[in-house]
Amino acid sequence: MYPPSRKDFIALTLSDQHSRSYNNGKHRRQSCWRKWKQLSRLQRSLILFLLALLLICGLLSYPSFSEQWRGRPLSPLSLAVSLLYLYAAIDVSEHAPVLCIDVCSVFVVSLASEIYMFVCVLERMCLLCVVSVKPVDRLEMVREAFRHAWKGYKEFAWGHDELKPVSKSYGEWFGLGLTLIDALDTMWILGLKEEFEEARKWVETELSFSKNVDVNLFESTIRILGGLLSTYHLTGDEMFLEKAKDIGLRLMPAFKTPSKIPFSDVNIGKGTAHPPRWTSDSTLAEVTSVQLEFRELSRLTQDPQYQEVVNEVMRLVHKLPGKHDGLVPMFINTNSGQFTHKGVFTLGARADSYYEYLLKQWIQGGKTEPDLLEDYLEAIEGVKKHLLRTSGPTKLTFVGELNHNRFNPKMDHLVCFLPGTLALGAHNGLPEDHMELALQLMETCHQMYIQMETGLSPEIAHFNLQPYDGRDIDVKPADRHNLLRPETVESLFYLYRFTKDAKYRDWGWDILESFNKYTRVPSGGYTSISNVRDPVNPGPRDKMESFFLGETLKYFYLLFSDDLELLSLDKYVFNTEAHPLPIWQLPPV
Repeated sequence: MYPPSRKDFIALTLSDQHSRSYNNGKHRRQSCWRKWKQLSRLQRSLILFLLALLLICGLLSYPSFSEQWRGRPLSPLSLAVSLLYLYAAIDVSEHAPVLCIDVCSVFVVSLASEIYMFVCVLERMCLLCVVSVKPVDRLEMVREAFRHAWKGYKEFAWGHDELKPVSKSYGEWFGLGLTLIDALDTMWILGLKEEFEEARKWVETELSFSKNVDVNLFESTIRILGGLLSTYHLTGDEMFLEKAKDIGLRLMPAFKTPSKIPFSDVNIGKGTAHPPRWTSDSTLAEVTSVQLEFRELSRLTQDPQYQEVVNEVMRLVHKLPGKHDGLVPMFINTNSGQFTHKGVFTLGARADSYYEYLLKQWIQGGKTEPDLLEDYLEAIEGVKKHLLRTSGPTKLTFVGELNHNRFNPKMDHLVCFLPGTLALGAHNGLPEDHMELALQLMETCHQMYIQMETGLSPEIAHFNLQPYDGRDIDVKPADRHNLLRPETVESLFYLYRFTKDAKYRDWGWDILESFNKYTRVPSGGYTSISNVRDPVNPGPRDKMESFFLGETLKYFYLLFSDDLELLSLDKYVFNTEAHPLPIWQLPPV
């Protein structure tokens, strides 16, 4: 008996339902690929292993086919594959459990009267897609990550500033429960009512600002004041507003300087302020990134003093000499009110949020303050003129630094706030090329993750400017750490909100999986790591920054949420610690 022809074989093994499914192959391919991306790395690895095992078994069995199956029915292997193919044709929307295998064609090869079946000949690089019946719930995975982090904080660091998850202890900075306050609005947004209520009780009964302790004006403003104001807006709970008034008033002595440029440090118990011990300078980003919070405090309290002091800082910086096409130096003197360390320009540490808050203050105030918009637009043009370059090998667009007219192809991970900020500006009517630049920089920030062996970005990357010479990104040993920072996830959130391109969600999902794989501590919490280039020994640093709960996980949740009205970007503006504050309906005071 002759082996069946290809036509006869397909007629025997494939149902009419398969034929209908085959005609809709393109739709099935897209659906399969989306579902494949929703699987965890472990699930994908297991599936690929089983497929490889099946293929190997098929190859190993081939030499014996002639002896064992001449003149007999189809081999068990061939029959199993045929049934698998038939089962794969079942409509995903109607049946479960399901294996969705997008097969371009299945060939039956007759060779020396033997029947041999090639399992998969796949269209476009033989792409195989196997998905589970239940896609991963990404929002629930974010909630689970938060609960795991909270578990460690509650057990080992309750009421303290930071969790040290590896040593199961805590670190103290100001002694004000920074992690707990930073995480309040995140818990509310994620719907973690039980965790929120226990944190609220601590704030009401245990949090006191009557302490003889020095705090950093910038950090305490964005984390504590911003967190309390945001939580008040989300919950309507007056207790949070009263706490915000308390800390806001205690921070005011910082602005009592000869120049009205605030000191960096305030003793909130004594009501005194001072610069760092080693200098009379303040960091420019710090003195220009407290405005959203103090302006909002004035609006809520109808007390203009908070807004007046921060607006005065912006007026002084607006007219200062020493800028370079809108770019500003990193330091400003609290005595003279002048820029210091001139000639060094960066969008990284010590300068980054100055640019961010120019745009966000303009949006917060109802787009009524032209000086803010003017400074922002001029700065973006300065970035494009002086700091923007492309790498040699694959032409990645990145933002470097300028040091006395010498370009340095160094980009902090902090700079990855910029794609989101540019996209936010374009959404609010600024030039379209801002969005084009945002898309290019978003790709670069993504590459800073996927080109690392752990899938996590280093703190600082150096870009290769030489064409056809190795990798785009080089990381120096001292820069290989990852602090669980939020900036890339933040920008992914903005880009997804404005473009609806699902790839930004997929990129974010990959980052979350890498956090879970390399930074998660079994007893509770996540830790920063020392080496993103070493997946075997990434080097836990035993510290979970408060912004991991306050920012990183919050932006993951907002990125994956289908509710685009959840904290609408037409109604809220996020401070630099991811605390949402309302956009004013009326002009500022």
